[in-house]
Amino acid sequence: MLTIKNLTKAHAGRTLFYETELVVNWGERIALVGPNGAGKSTLFRMIRGEDSPDEGQIVMDDYAVVGYLPQEAGDPSDRTVLEIAMSVTPDMGEAIRTLRECEAKGDNSSDSYAHATDTFISHNGYQLEPKAKKILKGLAFRDEDFNRPAREMSGGWVMRAHLAQLLVAEPDLLMLDEPTNHLDLMSLLWLRRYLLNYPGAIFMISHDRDFMDELVETVYDIENAELVRYSGNYTRFLELKEQRYELQLAAWRNQQREIAHFEAFIERFRSVASKAAQVQSRIKQLEKMRRIEKPRQARKIFKFIFPQPPRSMQRVLELEKVGQSYGERRIYKNLDLLIERGDRIVLVGPNGAGKSTLLKVLAGVVPIDAGKRIVGTTTRIGYFSQMRSENLTPNFTVLEEIMKADPELREEEARAVLGSFMFRRQDVDKRVEVLSGGEKSRLSLVKFLVNPPNLLLMDEPTTHLDLMSVEALCQALKNYQGTLVFISHDVHFIRSLAEKTLHINHGTVTPYAGGYDYYLEKSGILNDQTAMDV
Repeated sequence: MLTIKNLTKAHAGRTLFYETELVVNWGERIALVGPNGAGKSTLFRMIRGEDSPDEGQIVMDDYAVVGYLPQEAGDPSDRTVLEIAMSVTPDMGEAIRTLRECEAKGDNSSDSYAHATDTFISHNGYQLEPKAKKILKGLAFRDEDFNRPAREMSGGWVMRAHLAQLLVAEPDLLMLDEPTNHLDLMSLLWLRRYLLNYPGAIFMISHDRDFMDELVETVYDIENAELVRYSGNYTRFLELKEQRYELQLAAWRNQQREIAHFEAFIERFRSVASKAAQVQSRIKQLEKMRRIEKPRQARKIFKFIFPQPPRSMQRVLELEKVGQSYGERRIYKNLDLLIERGDRIVLVGPNGAGKSTLLKVLAGVVPIDAGKRIVGTTTRIGYFSQMRSENLTPNFTVLEEIMKADPELREEEARAVLGSFMFRRQDVDKRVEVLSGGEKSRLSLVKFLVNPPNLLLMDEPTTHLDLMSVEALCQALKNYQGTLVFISHDVHFIRSLAEKTLHINHGTVTPYAGGYDYYLEKSGILNDQTAMDV
């Protein structure tokens, strides 16, 4: 379906790809991985014709239809959610818009209305509509959302509508750039199950390890400007990558010994006439030898022993008959909840169910309408919100911000832990005020880790983290001896940490005395085929 040959591409003075190759076969499921800045999005742009290689070829089958989901949505114009989902081609999108405008005017007899109707029918519009609605429901849209103008909704919901459009169209090659970024846990689970049965090829960029493990069968890793192909899912790729490094290192060491042996022979017998022919032979061998570059070991998870918080009382925080509203909308009524020392609780449920609201109530950042919020006398709360930059000092450098958080931290330790969360050598000297939103999020996270409270409340802490940083965060929190309550849609992260689950929906909190897999089993979600019969 797609063949890339001898691809070379440089950007900003750096070679991203050099004479590398890639093949996507019909029906294949592929993940493209590599560190931030390695060129993943650049490769996607070149495949789609938005950028050009410096050398080489990108050949797409003439009959292949390609669909692409970017990380950010464009302007939804005045289209409704359902119109976006059904706009499988530009002609179909224009026909739907024309039909809506004509019907709003009562103009059902014009030529434009007739032409739009013909286009709608020729694109199987009457069959597409129920399919689009089922897919939208799977992505957590409600019936009343279908005819809402998309511009009234957040960027995340607009992205879901565009994802629905691709799934309705079923292109031969589905290119997904971080498809799980804007999904809640239930929508992610639905999408994963849907893609398992997707008839076309899938080529994705993702930072969600569990999502890739479930779906992909091939991984292309960007390493030293080369696309290296591995068979298997992401976990298998990690194993094979480590084996490849060991083989490369052994080959390099063997060649270094051979080179040293030749050079020692040449140096020893250079002036010996009877050895002249042998010396020249070895000199020619060295000249013709294709030198193996010393392989660079894959980035390792930095293991840092973070300071442990002071021990809290057994009853860390308690809610008694709590009520909470937003305007006229009642979120919680008579909510009772006890958090005890050592709990590791994940909050799950659809978007808008009240997960972030509950976390804010626990943190004390929003006043409650009724009931009591009882904080243990030795409880020290840290709230990691989705508004990350509120606790940062703009004129500090990244390094200064971390050193301020824990004065006992040595500079080399601070640099090492910052490196674990994607702050490179030159990045630690940046002023906080010039950091991107993602960089500020990561910096706030590191501040929590180097001086943790004994109750940690975290709302989507893995946002803006790459796979290795997520793993570093998992390791840090596994060693954390305080109490943890968090929201996340990263299944690997949840599986690694959660020991209790609270399902939240329509103000009802249902506890499950186990982690994510226990919750899936006991809740029956895995057996729920809602919106799957598409």
